Amino acid sequence: MANTRIGLRALRPLTLTVCASCRRPFSQTARALAGPQKEEKSLDSLLSTVDASYRSADYQNIIPAGSEGDYKNTMFREWEEDEKHKLNVYATKHNTHITLANPKRDSLISVSCGNIGFRKAGRGTYDAAYQLAAFVMSRIKDKGLLPQIKQLELIYRGFGPGREAVTKAILGAEGKQVRPLIIKLSDSTRLKFGGVRSKKPRRLG
Repeated sequence: MANTRIGLRALRPLTLTVCASCRRPFSQTARALAGPQKEEKSLDSLLSTVDASYRSADYQNIIPAGSEGDYKNTMFREWEEDEKHKLNVYATKHNTHITLANPKRDSLISVSCGNIGFRKAGRGTYDAAYQLAAFVMSRIKDKGLLPQIKQLELIYRGFGPGREAVTKAILGAEGKQVRPLIIKLSDSTRLKFGGVRSKKPRRLG
């Protein structure tokens, strides 16, 4: 025990020396003052800056040299007012809807298979959709809408039996007068990417 006490007494000065060497004095440097605070710009001033930058920008440098005319025509076509009538075909598994709209998107003709006498399961058949398309073609002619329609855009939505039936009617004798007016064909079928869980498929039998 005596030897242990002597050893501890010998280590105490060394411990105090090491602890003193590890201590660091506090910094004596004066604290730097913060720089001048930036003034908050109002929303109106920011918008005016953006507007001024937009007006002063030179967009002619974007167009390659030698083909300025082609690019200008493309830009004008993209921004010009749409003058096409729309023929919307909504084909579901149970029914088919056809709507004719003017360039301002006002509905001129809007009918479905139920409007021409088909009921319940008969509305979702191929024959019902074909007769509906023929009815719409004759209705366009009877109402005197053909002279008003300069250009027509055909828009499909859905993959029901009415999709093919309307196509056959337009390509047949029923669509002889409407077919030359169609200049654009588009598909607006909704496609789901992810989303909520789908409804459980119905299984019979």
